[in-house]
Amino acid sequence: MTLTLKRNTRPDGEPSARKRFGSLLPGLALCGGITLATVGINHFVPAASPLLLAIIIAAVIANVVRVPQACGAGVTFSAKVLLRIGVALLGLQLVLGDVLGLGAGMLLVVVAIVVGGITAGLLIGKALGIPFARRLLISCGMSICGAAAVAGVEGVIEADEEDTATAIGTVVIFGTLMIPVIPLAANAMGLSEEIAALWAGGSIHEVAQVVAAGGMIGSYALTLAVVVKLARVMMLAPVVTVLSIRQRRLTGNAGKRPPIVPMFVIGFIACALVRSSGILPDEVISIGKFAQTVLLTIAMAALGLGVRIQVMRAVGWRPFVQAALTTVVVAGIALGGALIAG
Repeated sequence: MTLTLKRNTRPDGEPSARKRFGSLLPGLALCGGITLATVGINHFVPAASPLLLAIIIAAVIANVVRVPQACGAGVTFSAKVLLRIGVALLGLQLVLGDVLGLGAGMLLVVVAIVVGGITAGLLIGKALGIPFARRLLISCGMSICGAAAVAGVEGVIEADEEDTATAIGTVVIFGTLMIPVIPLAANAMGLSEEIAALWAGGSIHEVAQVVAAGGMIGSYALTLAVVVKLARVMMLAPVVTVLSIRQRRLTGNAGKRPPIVPMFVIGFIACALVRSSGILPDEVISIGKFAQTVLLTIAMAALGLGVRIQVMRAVGWRPFVQAALTTVVVAGIALGGALIAG
């Protein structure tokens, strides 16, 4: 979505705070309205994830009607700033003791899933002739934590809106397909509930998708699968840091250089440490989880508004082949690791 915004400025040439806030309101209202719609649907269909619904509803809107140019600033703010705050608050879901309770073997499997998935995805994308930024975003989305990983990585590399929209689209499509596939495949192979849970948490892209698949396997599987998935989410911090350092070296002294460790990564780690310390009352944790869900849903709506059918057609079939093959690689590593470490 390419929008040109008119800027209201003070005499010194800088826009006033009131004007800047006013320019955000239309886009924030649009993304907020989509968020309210997802809450309503989720109330009647609890299994429907607000985050995934937000992407889908926003994508439908973007492809059916013309999004007003006035919404541009607010949509961008939601996709950048609010998303990073939401990712930071995601750390409040992490109890390091639960993650460490998976054992050294399964933690090594999680590292192998992320490193192996990103590496394989980059190689597959290169063989298919996909630009580096696009294949990196797809690889990270499939290997770490879906759309949040795509947006987090996009902030520290040189990627355009087409790259981001393509990666988001593939995450939604293939992650959603994995929801029934993993439980059905686990049942067909006669896997135990524990192994099936480790496999689901290690291979499915979004946290919400893991919740849906884990619930299909069993109540114990749901809890275990989410812990494994959150262990993968933890890998977002080191991956973004490494990519940020790489981008700084490539940029040198020319242009804008990303920070060595982005602030949202520091916030994520801080939230995880505070939650794991046990000092937060349950009420605060509940409020944090609610805020995180709302912010990420608004951000997903903003990202969904950038998903256009014409863009998907323009990029062709190659990104979808990369996403499919990367999903298979990630699922294969996760299954092998679950069988060995489980």
